[in-house]
Amino acid sequence: MADGSLMPIHSLKGLVADAEWQARVELAALYRLVALYGWDDAIFTHISMRVPGPEHHFLINPYGVFFEEMTASALVKVDLEGNVVQETSSFINPAGFTIHSAVHAAREDALCVMHLHTDDGVGVSAQAEGLLPISQNHLLLMPTLAYHAYEGVALNHDERERLVADLGDKKVMILRNHGTLAVGETAAECWLNMFFLERACSQQIAALSGGRDKVLIAPKQAQDTVAGQMKAGMGGISRLAWPGFLRRLDRELPGYDA
Repeated sequence: MADGSLMPIHSLKGLVADAEWQARVELAALYRLVALYGWDDAIFTHISMRVPGPEHHFLINPYGVFFEEMTASALVKVDLEGNVVQETSSFINPAGFTIHSAVHAAREDALCVMHLHTDDGVGVSAQAEGLLPISQNHLLLMPTLAYHAYEGVALNHDERERLVADLGDKKVMILRNHGTLAVGETAAECWLNMFFLERACSQQIAALSGGRDKVLIAPKQAQDTVAGQMKAGMGGISRLAWPGFLRRLDRELPGYDA
């Protein structure tokens, strides 16, 4: 609109299946949590969620809406070819579609996919050694961390095959010279995976601010111990933490469930 305000969004509550509405609410909450934690990059990153049901549809952000403004009804439903499959005047970012469609198509367990461009995440992605085992947050993720080399802005669909091959069965990924990525079977698991990854990146940037020489690497025995302790994954922990994150969101940035 000429005055810069958002185009009015009509509520889809009651107009879509209950399972889809719940997915929309949880995904909108993820967008607002990213904004609340200062991890957003204007309109230039993405979070997506598989829509329950036989069709391979997923929800992603409309291009041009800031994360702090996201609502359940504003999200756009697309298929794996990037076709919008709902009535809407909104459109999506092709680069976001490339990354997210690749992961959703390859991983049935990746019901939620989050990609960020934080300063600390990009900073670590540009360090030759990658994420170092210097914090507990990193040790929690070490068994499930992958890397993907930078190939340019993600507009080339040929990159999808290489990206999913690098991701394999892992839950978090550092996209070299680009940012971070996390997946989960639920919004809660995806959020907690990214929460630990971003915290680990920030802690590494802080630790290396004084130089690399005297940074303490966690002992190999401790690394192996934590890996064994985390074999069950983040699912149980995320179910405990997620309601608290939503309560904080309700206090500080409500309105996502509209």
